[in-house]
Amino acid sequence: MEGGGGSGNKTTGGLAGFFGAGGAGYSHADLAGVPLTGMNPLSPYLNVDPRYLVQDTDEFILPTGANKTRGRFELAFFTIGGCCMTGAAFGAMNGLRLGLKETQNMAWSKPRNVQILNLVTRQGALWANTLGSLALLYSAFGVIIEKARGAEDDLNTVAAGTMTGMLYKCTGGLRGVARGGLTGLTLTSLYALYNNWEHMKGSLLQQSL
Repeated sequence: MEGGGGSGNKTTGGLAGFFGAGGAGYSHADLAGVPLTGMNPLSPYLNVDPRYLVQDTDEFILPTGANKTRGRFELAFFTIGGCCMTGAAFGAMNGLRLGLKETQNMAWSKPRNVQILNLVTRQGALWANTLGSLALLYSAFGVIIEKARGAEDDLNTVAAGTMTGMLYKCTGGLRGVARGGLTGLTLTSLYALYNNWEHMKGSLLQQSL
């Protein structure tokens, strides 16, 4: 029996040495009083320094000189696509409302369904085209102004919105241009105010103190 136990211990020791767990076998009680000053604590499961598992740097590697935030050119595709989908959804709902209103005196039949469907598709395409065109003009002006000034701030947003409104309403004469520019200026100014509201509130609190 003792011989069998000895052979079992030898086999266990050989397997432990094969898998890298060989050497002196110290229990947790033996190591409880050993100071770890100047030593890196190792993981009892992976035998790896835990400091190598902590990510202190950014998750993505950026090229030299690249910004961590997206520029106007990168955001232009998202802006145009989002405006097109928003316009299509809003136009479809508006077309459904108009269709039900115009055909309220008709019985539920195939002609009524066709008329409602035509209004839904027509209004959806109209609003998608309108908002998509506005987003395209706004993004183009924003990229041009950013490249011309060499800076990205709220002034670019307000200027791009004003020029977009002016160009979109240029067919209505000087009054239409002025009205479109004022509308774009108002909307983009409110947007810039919303983005900087927390910063402005913090600045006012610091000044009051």
